[in-house]
Amino acid sequence: MLDPLTHIQLIGGFILLFVGGEALVRGAVSLARRLHVSPLLIGATVVAFGTSMPELVVTLQAALRGSTGIAFGNVIGSNIANLMLILGLAIAISPVLVSRRAVARDAAVLVGATVLLVVFISFGTLVAWQGALMLVLLGLVTGASYWHERRLSAEGIGRHAHEAEERQHLPKPIWLAGLAALLGLAAVSFGAHLMVGAATIIARGLGITETVIGITVVAVGTSLPELATTVVAAYRKHTEVALGNVLGSSVFNILAIMGVVTVVTPLPVPDEIMRVDIWVLAGITGLVIAAMLSGIRLGRPFGVLLLLGYAAFAALQYLAV
Repeated sequence: MLDPLTHIQLIGGFILLFVGGEALVRGAVSLARRLHVSPLLIGATVVAFGTSMPELVVTLQAALRGSTGIAFGNVIGSNIANLMLILGLAIAISPVLVSRRAVARDAAVLVGATVLLVVFISFGTLVAWQGALMLVLLGLVTGASYWHERRLSAEGIGRHAHEAEERQHLPKPIWLAGLAALLGLAAVSFGAHLMVGAATIIARGLGITETVIGITVVAVGTSLPELATTVVAAYRKHTEVALGNVLGSSVFNILAIMGVVTVVTPLPVPDEIMRVDIWVLAGITGLVIAAMLSGIRLGRPFGVLLLLGYAAFAALQYLAV
């Protein structure tokens, strides 16, 4: 029987995630307006990178203690959760007609990062030079995205500014917007920490293996900040913040988290990851990006399909134990 404190930890983490997610999205959207940068870019950098911090901390800690199953499983599982669970829930809440021009850049970067990860994993071990290359690529992509958006804004054709439709109850001064984003980030990060701890206790009590814990329980737990902020953004019709968060977080998980961790310590690839999970990630990435770039409306049936697919994936992970 679970300790009552575990229940309190779960509930407290949940509350922190969603309250912090609201503050983070409001602060990010306000910053986008004040800095004349599109909500998509803010979603793909400030929000997406910030909410990926739990993944970085958990993955680095797991790698340093030799728990490569949790380390790899967390990154790959978080991306699968981003593209199926989180995006599926966001679309189910607020169907969107995706603009190819709006997502093409980030979609291409995600596909490239995923292909690069597949290639590196095929080597059997990720080492420092591979991590350094990933970090350099992340810096180039982020810099190019920023200057591209600044040029559009300077020309007066910021394509995404109109997506931030809500104009009430947002922080007005830039320092207050930044403070709201930082406090929201702190809340979602701590909330994720609480929920991951409780979920891991439950999983270990059920006898689930380390790799399965990493790719399901820990991955979903550390992805809860993305879930909170993306759901809030979708509910508030900030579709570009929602899409930017999913794409940006997925890119950050591969290039930044795997990059930092493999620079710090070599990371042997578990057999389960090489045989099955990396190919599941590659397949779902291709499917979702193809749907985004097709120009069709991503409606509730597609969102439900993604959610059912994720439920099946999680169930198969557990049954494989």
